[in-house]
Amino acid sequence: MRGVSIADQSMGLGLRAIRALAGLEAVDRFGLRKPAERLLYGASRNGARAAGAANRAFTAATRLGRPARLSPATSSGLFDLTPDDEQQMLRDTFKEFALGELRPAAQAADAACEAPRELLDQAAELGLTMLGVPDELGGAVTERSAVTSVLIAEALAYGDMGLAAALLAPAGVGTALTLWGDADQQATYLPALVGDKPPAAALALLEARPLFDPFALETTARSGGGDLVLNGVKSLVPLARTAELFVVAAAGADGRPRLVLLESGTAGVGVEPEPAMGVRASAAGRLVLEDVRVPATAVLGEGDPAVYAEAVQRARLAWCALAVGTATAVLDYVIPYVNERVAFGEPISHRQAVAFTVSDIAIEIEGMRLLTWRAASRADQGRDFGHQVALARRLCAARGTAIGSHGVQLLGGHGYVKEHPVERWYRDLRATGVMEGALIV
Repeated sequence: MRGVSIADQSMGLGLRAIRALAGLEAVDRFGLRKPAERLLYGASRNGARAAGAANRAFTAATRLGRPARLSPATSSGLFDLTPDDEQQMLRDTFKEFALGELRPAAQAADAACEAPRELLDQAAELGLTMLGVPDELGGAVTERSAVTSVLIAEALAYGDMGLAAALLAPAGVGTALTLWGDADQQATYLPALVGDKPPAAALALLEARPLFDPFALETTARSGGGDLVLNGVKSLVPLARTAELFVVAAAGADGRPRLVLLESGTAGVGVEPEPAMGVRASAAGRLVLEDVRVPATAVLGEGDPAVYAEAVQRARLAWCALAVGTATAVLDYVIPYVNERVAFGEPISHRQAVAFTVSDIAIEIEGMRLLTWRAASRADQGRDFGHQVALARRLCAARGTAIGSHGVQLLGGHGYVKEHPVERWYRDLRATGVMEGALIV
């Protein structure tokens, strides 16, 4: 059930977040009560602007005269990736949400290839779309927050990767507008994204062909009559059927890829279902573009190739975070299973092969998490992070898939049936090395 609206209570992070935070034992256990109250108070000053219903007409709100940007994160100069008090609080909040709401709904959502509307609404009440947007634009942060976004993505994927992708896709569009949108673009779209009923939105980058290269796109954005004309097909776009706003990757006349804002109601935009092996709860579909006209001003970052390259890197980082969260779910599920499953008169965890496999899973997850957090930390500091993202993606794709396979193997026959979630987690983890775009942290 949906609670009292954010607009009614003027709370940026929503009443549900306040109730969740107040009830968390970890808030007091880790001494986070005062930081939690400070964060909620700071967010409540912003208030959330109520948005229109689905298929809304995006109209420009008050312009700042300049685009709002987040400042780089401060650094002590020490190599320390320990989450601060506010990040730990948010991590705990979203992990409880993932366990209490996402995991019970995951199997049905996977079968239906659809994210339940009530979960999307609850994520909006938690202020998910606000966490990458500056407070001067109605968001909840003042510094770059890739690390915070990674922590939240990891926590949500602990419940279910497909649902996490669906919930995080609109937040990624808000982050893209914050990072690269001009003043007019921010004024037009961000008020809705940080409002009471944020629109479904997603980054459409992937194309359905073998060995897809995000820097060699077949989708085009060519000049025509003062507008841009989009043609092409995008694959596995989360929330494709219900999304009201897309950020589409397309090649310009010079062949260089760029990001273009596209409203779903534009003539020539079509959506086709595209059920996949995994991440099915993200409600992914194909976005078909046939002579779609958008204003030339719809390009993010003035078409700068560096902006597009950073978007690809941030999207890959998001999928690494989802892989870490899902792999952790596998580990936490198999440990009690192998301790309780008795064969030949003793728990199977007493078998050396089983014990070593479980320990290998734990070690690999720590490596995946470290590389992911390190890349996010460099991104927040405004430093080059492409190399770190490449390392994280390579490790998360290879070891994430192996961890999913080990989870199935450790459960034996139980790992192959839907009574246990490890078969779904295995299918989802396969997406880490395949998916491009969809999310941005």
